[in-house]
Amino acid sequence: MSSINETAYPQLSSEIVEKELLAFFTPTQQELGFIADAYRRTTTQALIAIQLKVLQRLGYFITLVNVPRNIIEHVCKHLRIPAFQSHLLRNYDSSGSKSIHQRLLREYVGVRTLGSEGQAWLDEQASKAAKTKQELPDIINVLLEELLHHRYELPGFVTLSRAANRARTKVNDDIHRQITSTLNDQQRGQIDRLFMTQAGRSQWEQLKREPKQPNVREVVSFLTHIEAVRKLADSLPKPEDIPVSKRTQFVLEARALNVREMMALKPIKRYALAVLLIHAQLQKAVDDIADIFIRSVRNMHNVSRERLKEYQLEHVAQGELLIAQFRDMLTVFDDEADEPECIQKMRTVLGDDPVKWIERCDEHIAFAGNNYYPFMLQPYRSKRALLFQCLDAMKLKSSSTDDSLLRAIAWVAQFRSSHKEHIPASVGADSVNLDWLVDKKWRTLIEGKGAQLGLMHRKYLELCIFSHVMEELKSGDLYVQNSDQFDDYREHLVSWTQFEAEVADYASMVGLPVEGDALVTQLKQQMLDVSQRVDDRFPDNDHVAITEAGLLIRRTERAPPPEGLPEIDHAITNSMATASILDVLTETERWLDLHKLFGPLSGFEGKVDDPRKRFLTTLFCYGCNLGPTQTALSVKGLSRKQVAWLNLHHVTEERLDKAIFKVVNAYNRFSLPQYWGTGKSASADGTKWNVYEQNLMSEYHLRYGGYGGIGYYHVSDMYIALFGNFIPCGVYEAVYILDGLVKNESDIQPDILHGDTQAQSAPVFGLSHLLGIKLMPRIRNIKELVFFKAEPTIQYQHIQSLFRGNIDWDLIAVHYRDMLRVAVSIKLGKITPSMILRRLGTFSRKNKLYFAFRELGRAIRTVFLLNYINDLELRRSIHAATNKSEEFNHFLKWLFFGGEGVIAENLRHEQRKVIKYSQLVANMVILHNVQWMSRKLKELQADGYEVGEPILKSLSPYRTTHINRFGDYTLDLSRPIEPIDYKIKFS
Repeated sequence: MSSINETAYPQLSSEIVEKELLAFFTPTQQELGFIADAYRRTTTQALIAIQLKVLQRLGYFITLVNVPRNIIEHVCKHLRIPAFQSHLLRNYDSSGSKSIHQRLLREYVGVRTLGSEGQAWLDEQASKAAKTKQELPDIINVLLEELLHHRYELPGFVTLSRAANRARTKVNDDIHRQITSTLNDQQRGQIDRLFMTQAGRSQWEQLKREPKQPNVREVVSFLTHIEAVRKLADSLPKPEDIPVSKRTQFVLEARALNVREMMALKPIKRYALAVLLIHAQLQKAVDDIADIFIRSVRNMHNVSRERLKEYQLEHVAQGELLIAQFRDMLTVFDDEADEPECIQKMRTVLGDDPVKWIERCDEHIAFAGNNYYPFMLQPYRSKRALLFQCLDAMKLKSSSTDDSLLRAIAWVAQFRSSHKEHIPASVGADSVNLDWLVDKKWRTLIEGKGAQLGLMHRKYLELCIFSHVMEELKSGDLYVQNSDQFDDYREHLVSWTQFEAEVADYASMVGLPVEGDALVTQLKQQMLDVSQRVDDRFPDNDHVAITEAGLLIRRTERAPPPEGLPEIDHAITNSMATASILDVLTETERWLDLHKLFGPLSGFEGKVDDPRKRFLTTLFCYGCNLGPTQTALSVKGLSRKQVAWLNLHHVTEERLDKAIFKVVNAYNRFSLPQYWGTGKSASADGTKWNVYEQNLMSEYHLRYGGYGGIGYYHVSDMYIALFGNFIPCGVYEAVYILDGLVKNESDIQPDILHGDTQAQSAPVFGLSHLLGIKLMPRIRNIKELVFFKAEPTIQYQHIQSLFRGNIDWDLIAVHYRDMLRVAVSIKLGKITPSMILRRLGTFSRKNKLYFAFRELGRAIRTVFLLNYINDLELRRSIHAATNKSEEFNHFLKWLFFGGEGVIAENLRHEQRKVIKYSQLVANMVILHNVQWMSRKLKELQADGYEVGEPILKSLSPYRTTHINRFGDYTLDLSRPIEPIDYKIKFS
C-alpha cells in the first residue's frame, strides 16, 4: 500500500503557525451566523465551527481529538469560550450528535459522501487514471483532484489506495491479455526460445545488447544483431494504442528481469513483456545506427578540419615561397624591357619549369579558404562500407515532398561495388540530379576536371551525399522508420483540432496573443522602445563603447565582501563536526524517508528486508561512484549482488527525479536559501564526465578533451540543482537547455534561464519565448552577434552601427500558429523541447518552421542583447548565476569520488541513472549543510554577532571541509539524529 506522505492527500501539520490560523481556521461572520441559527449553545457552536474549518481545509472530517491543539484554542478563543479539554473532545467524537452536525456541514459546504454509486464512479476514475499512470501515488493524486472537482467528501486514504491498486492491476492485466491474445502458437514458441539457455547465455540477454565503441567490426556485428531483432519483431504483432507511460514502464520492467525471473511470471505477462521489449529494442537499435552514422560522418569532418590546420601550418613556408615568386614575376613585368626580353626574364625567374609552379599553386588553391573536404578521403576509405550498411538499416524517408537527396542516394548506390575514381553522370536514361547541392566546394570537387567529359568523382559524391544525410537527419528533413529519436517529429504534435481547443488558454497562460499579426505588432513595438531607450542612454553608459573593432563592454570591479563575513564563515566551518559522507546521507534520508519512493518496478508491495538500509547503500554506491564491489567491501552486511539488485529492480530515472524534487521542496522551506535567490531564475551548464570508451555514449570532446559524456544541470539561483541530464559530447548543449525547466516538478519554478555561450542560438531564443521562459545566457564575443532592426528605415544617433540586419516580420506572422502548435505540444507533454530543438538547431533549406523560429529568435535575442549592454546589474546577475552552475559542478564532482571519477556503467540508461544518483547525493548534502548553517547562524545571532542580510547573501551551501569521504563506513540507522527544523528565521 502506498504511503499517505507520498501523495497529495491533505493532512494537518502538527505545528500550524499564526499566519495559517488566521488565514484558514478563523470562522467568518457568515459561517458563525449559519451555525448560530442551527444551535444556540456556544460550546456546540464551537465544536461545529472547528469541524467546519477542518472540512474546508482538508476536504474530509477527522476526529476532534486529533485536531492540533492550537486550532482548538484559536476557534474557541474566537467564540470567547475556554478551549476544550481532551476528554470532552473524546466524548463528542463518540456521540451521536457528531454525525448530525457533520450532515449539516456537508449540506452547508456543498459536499457529499461517496456511497455505493460514488464508489462505482471512483473505480471508474481510478481505471481512467491507471491507463496513463503506473505509480500508485500518481493514481491517488488524480482521484483526489476528481473528488474535489465533483464536490465529494474525501474518503479515507485506505479506500483511495485500494481503489488505485485494483484499477492498476486490472488495467495492466488487460494490456497483458490484449497483447498475448494476438499471438499464435508459433509466435509463442519464438518467444519461448528466447529463454532457453546454452552455455550460460540466452537470446533474451542478447536481445538487450547495446553497441560498444563504434569501430568497423563492432558496427558490422551490431548491424547483424539489428537484422535478427528486426526479423523477430516483424514476425510479431506490434501493440498499438498502449499509452506511452505504460509502454515505458513495461519495457523498464522487462529489461530489468533475467531469464529466471521472466520464467517465474505468469505466461500472459511474460509474453506481453517480451513482445514490448522486442519492439522497443528494435526502435532503440535503429536509433543507435542513425547515431553511429551521424557520429562517423561528423568524426570524418572533425578529423579533416584538424588535418587541414596541420597542413596549413606545415605549408606556411610554401605559401610564402609562392608569394615571393609572384613578387619576383611582378618586378620583372614592371621593368621597362621589351616583351621578348621580359618573357625571357620570367622564364629565368621560374627556373624554366612553369609546370612545377602551376602544380604548387593548384595544391595551395585546393586547400585555401579552409576547404578541408579533400582530407576526408583518407578516413573515408575505412568507413565507406560501414556507412552504406547504416543507410541500408535506417530505411530513410523524407519529411517533405522534396526527395531529391533520397533519389541521389539510390542513384549512387548502383556504384557501391565500383572501384573507379570517376563515374558517368548519366547511366542510360537515368542521371543524377544535383540541384540540391549549393555548396560550391563540394561541386568543384565532384565535377572537377571530368565535368566536360560528363564524369564525376565517385568518392567525393558519396562523401557529399553522406554529409547531407547527416545534416538532414539532424534537421528532421529526413527521418528513420521504426525510430524514436530520429522519427518524423510532426506525428507527435497535437492535432489542429486539439490545438484550436487549447491555444486560447495556453496563450493566456504565457501572456502571448493568439494571432501572428498581434504578436508582430507587440514585438515590433517592444524592439522599437528598447532600441530607442538604449540609444538615448548610450552617451551616459560608461561601461560600453563602440570602437573601430566593434562593441566593447568594459569589465567591472567585483564588489568587496561584506564586513564580518570571514569571521562568520570561519565560525560556521569550525562548528560543523566531521562526519562521513554516509552519515550525512543517512541523516538526510531519515528526515525525508526517500526510500519509500523506490518500490518494485512491477508496482507490487516491496519484499526487501530493511529497505532504508538497502536504498542508502545503493545511493552511496552509485551516487559516490564506488561501484557494487567496493561498496560491499566498505559497508558491512550486504553483498555485491544485493547492492546492484536494488538499482536494477527498484530504481528508475523517473523515481530518482521524484526523490530530487522532494529534497528540493524540503530545501525550499528553509529561510536561508531565500537570501541567495528568489527561485525565479536558474542557470544551465554542462560538465564533462569520463566514461569508458566501450560504449556509444563515449565520444571525444574537442572543448573538454578526452572521452566521455556531458552532465547537464539546471541550478537554481538558490544554489540547489533542479534537474540533470546526460548527453553525448558531440551534441549541441543548448538543445537540452529548456528540458530542465519543462520537466522540473519541484516547488521552485524559475521562468528566467541563464546559460553558457552555447545558449545564444536564435531558434532557442524563439522557442523559449513561446514557452514563457526568459532566456538570458552569458554573452561572449558580442561583437560577432548580429543586432536586428525592427524597422529598416529608422536611424539611431549612437547605436546605428550595431545593427546589421532587419527582421522579416511577415515570416513570423505567417508561421506563428505553426510555432504555437509546437509550444502547445510541449506543454501537453507530446514532445520535449530537445526533440524539436534537435531539428531546429541544424540549418534546413526545406523546413519553413526552422526559418520562422530563427527569425522570431533573432527579434527576441536582439531585445535581450540591447538590455544586456544597457543594464550593468543584468550582466552581473547573469555572471553570478553562471558562476553558481560552475561551483555546483565542482561540488558535485568532489562528492563523486569513487572510481577515479569515471562512470563505469556501459549501458546508457544506467549512465543516465548515475548522473541522477550523483545529483541526488549533491542535493542531499546541500540540504544537510543548510540545516546545519541555519542552526549555527541563529546561535551566532543570539550571541550578539552581526549576521545581517549582506552576510547571509554572501554565504554558500557548497561546504565540504567537514565531510570525510574515505575510510571505514558504518551505516548506523539507530544513531539519534536531530530533527529537521524549517522554522529557523533570521531577524
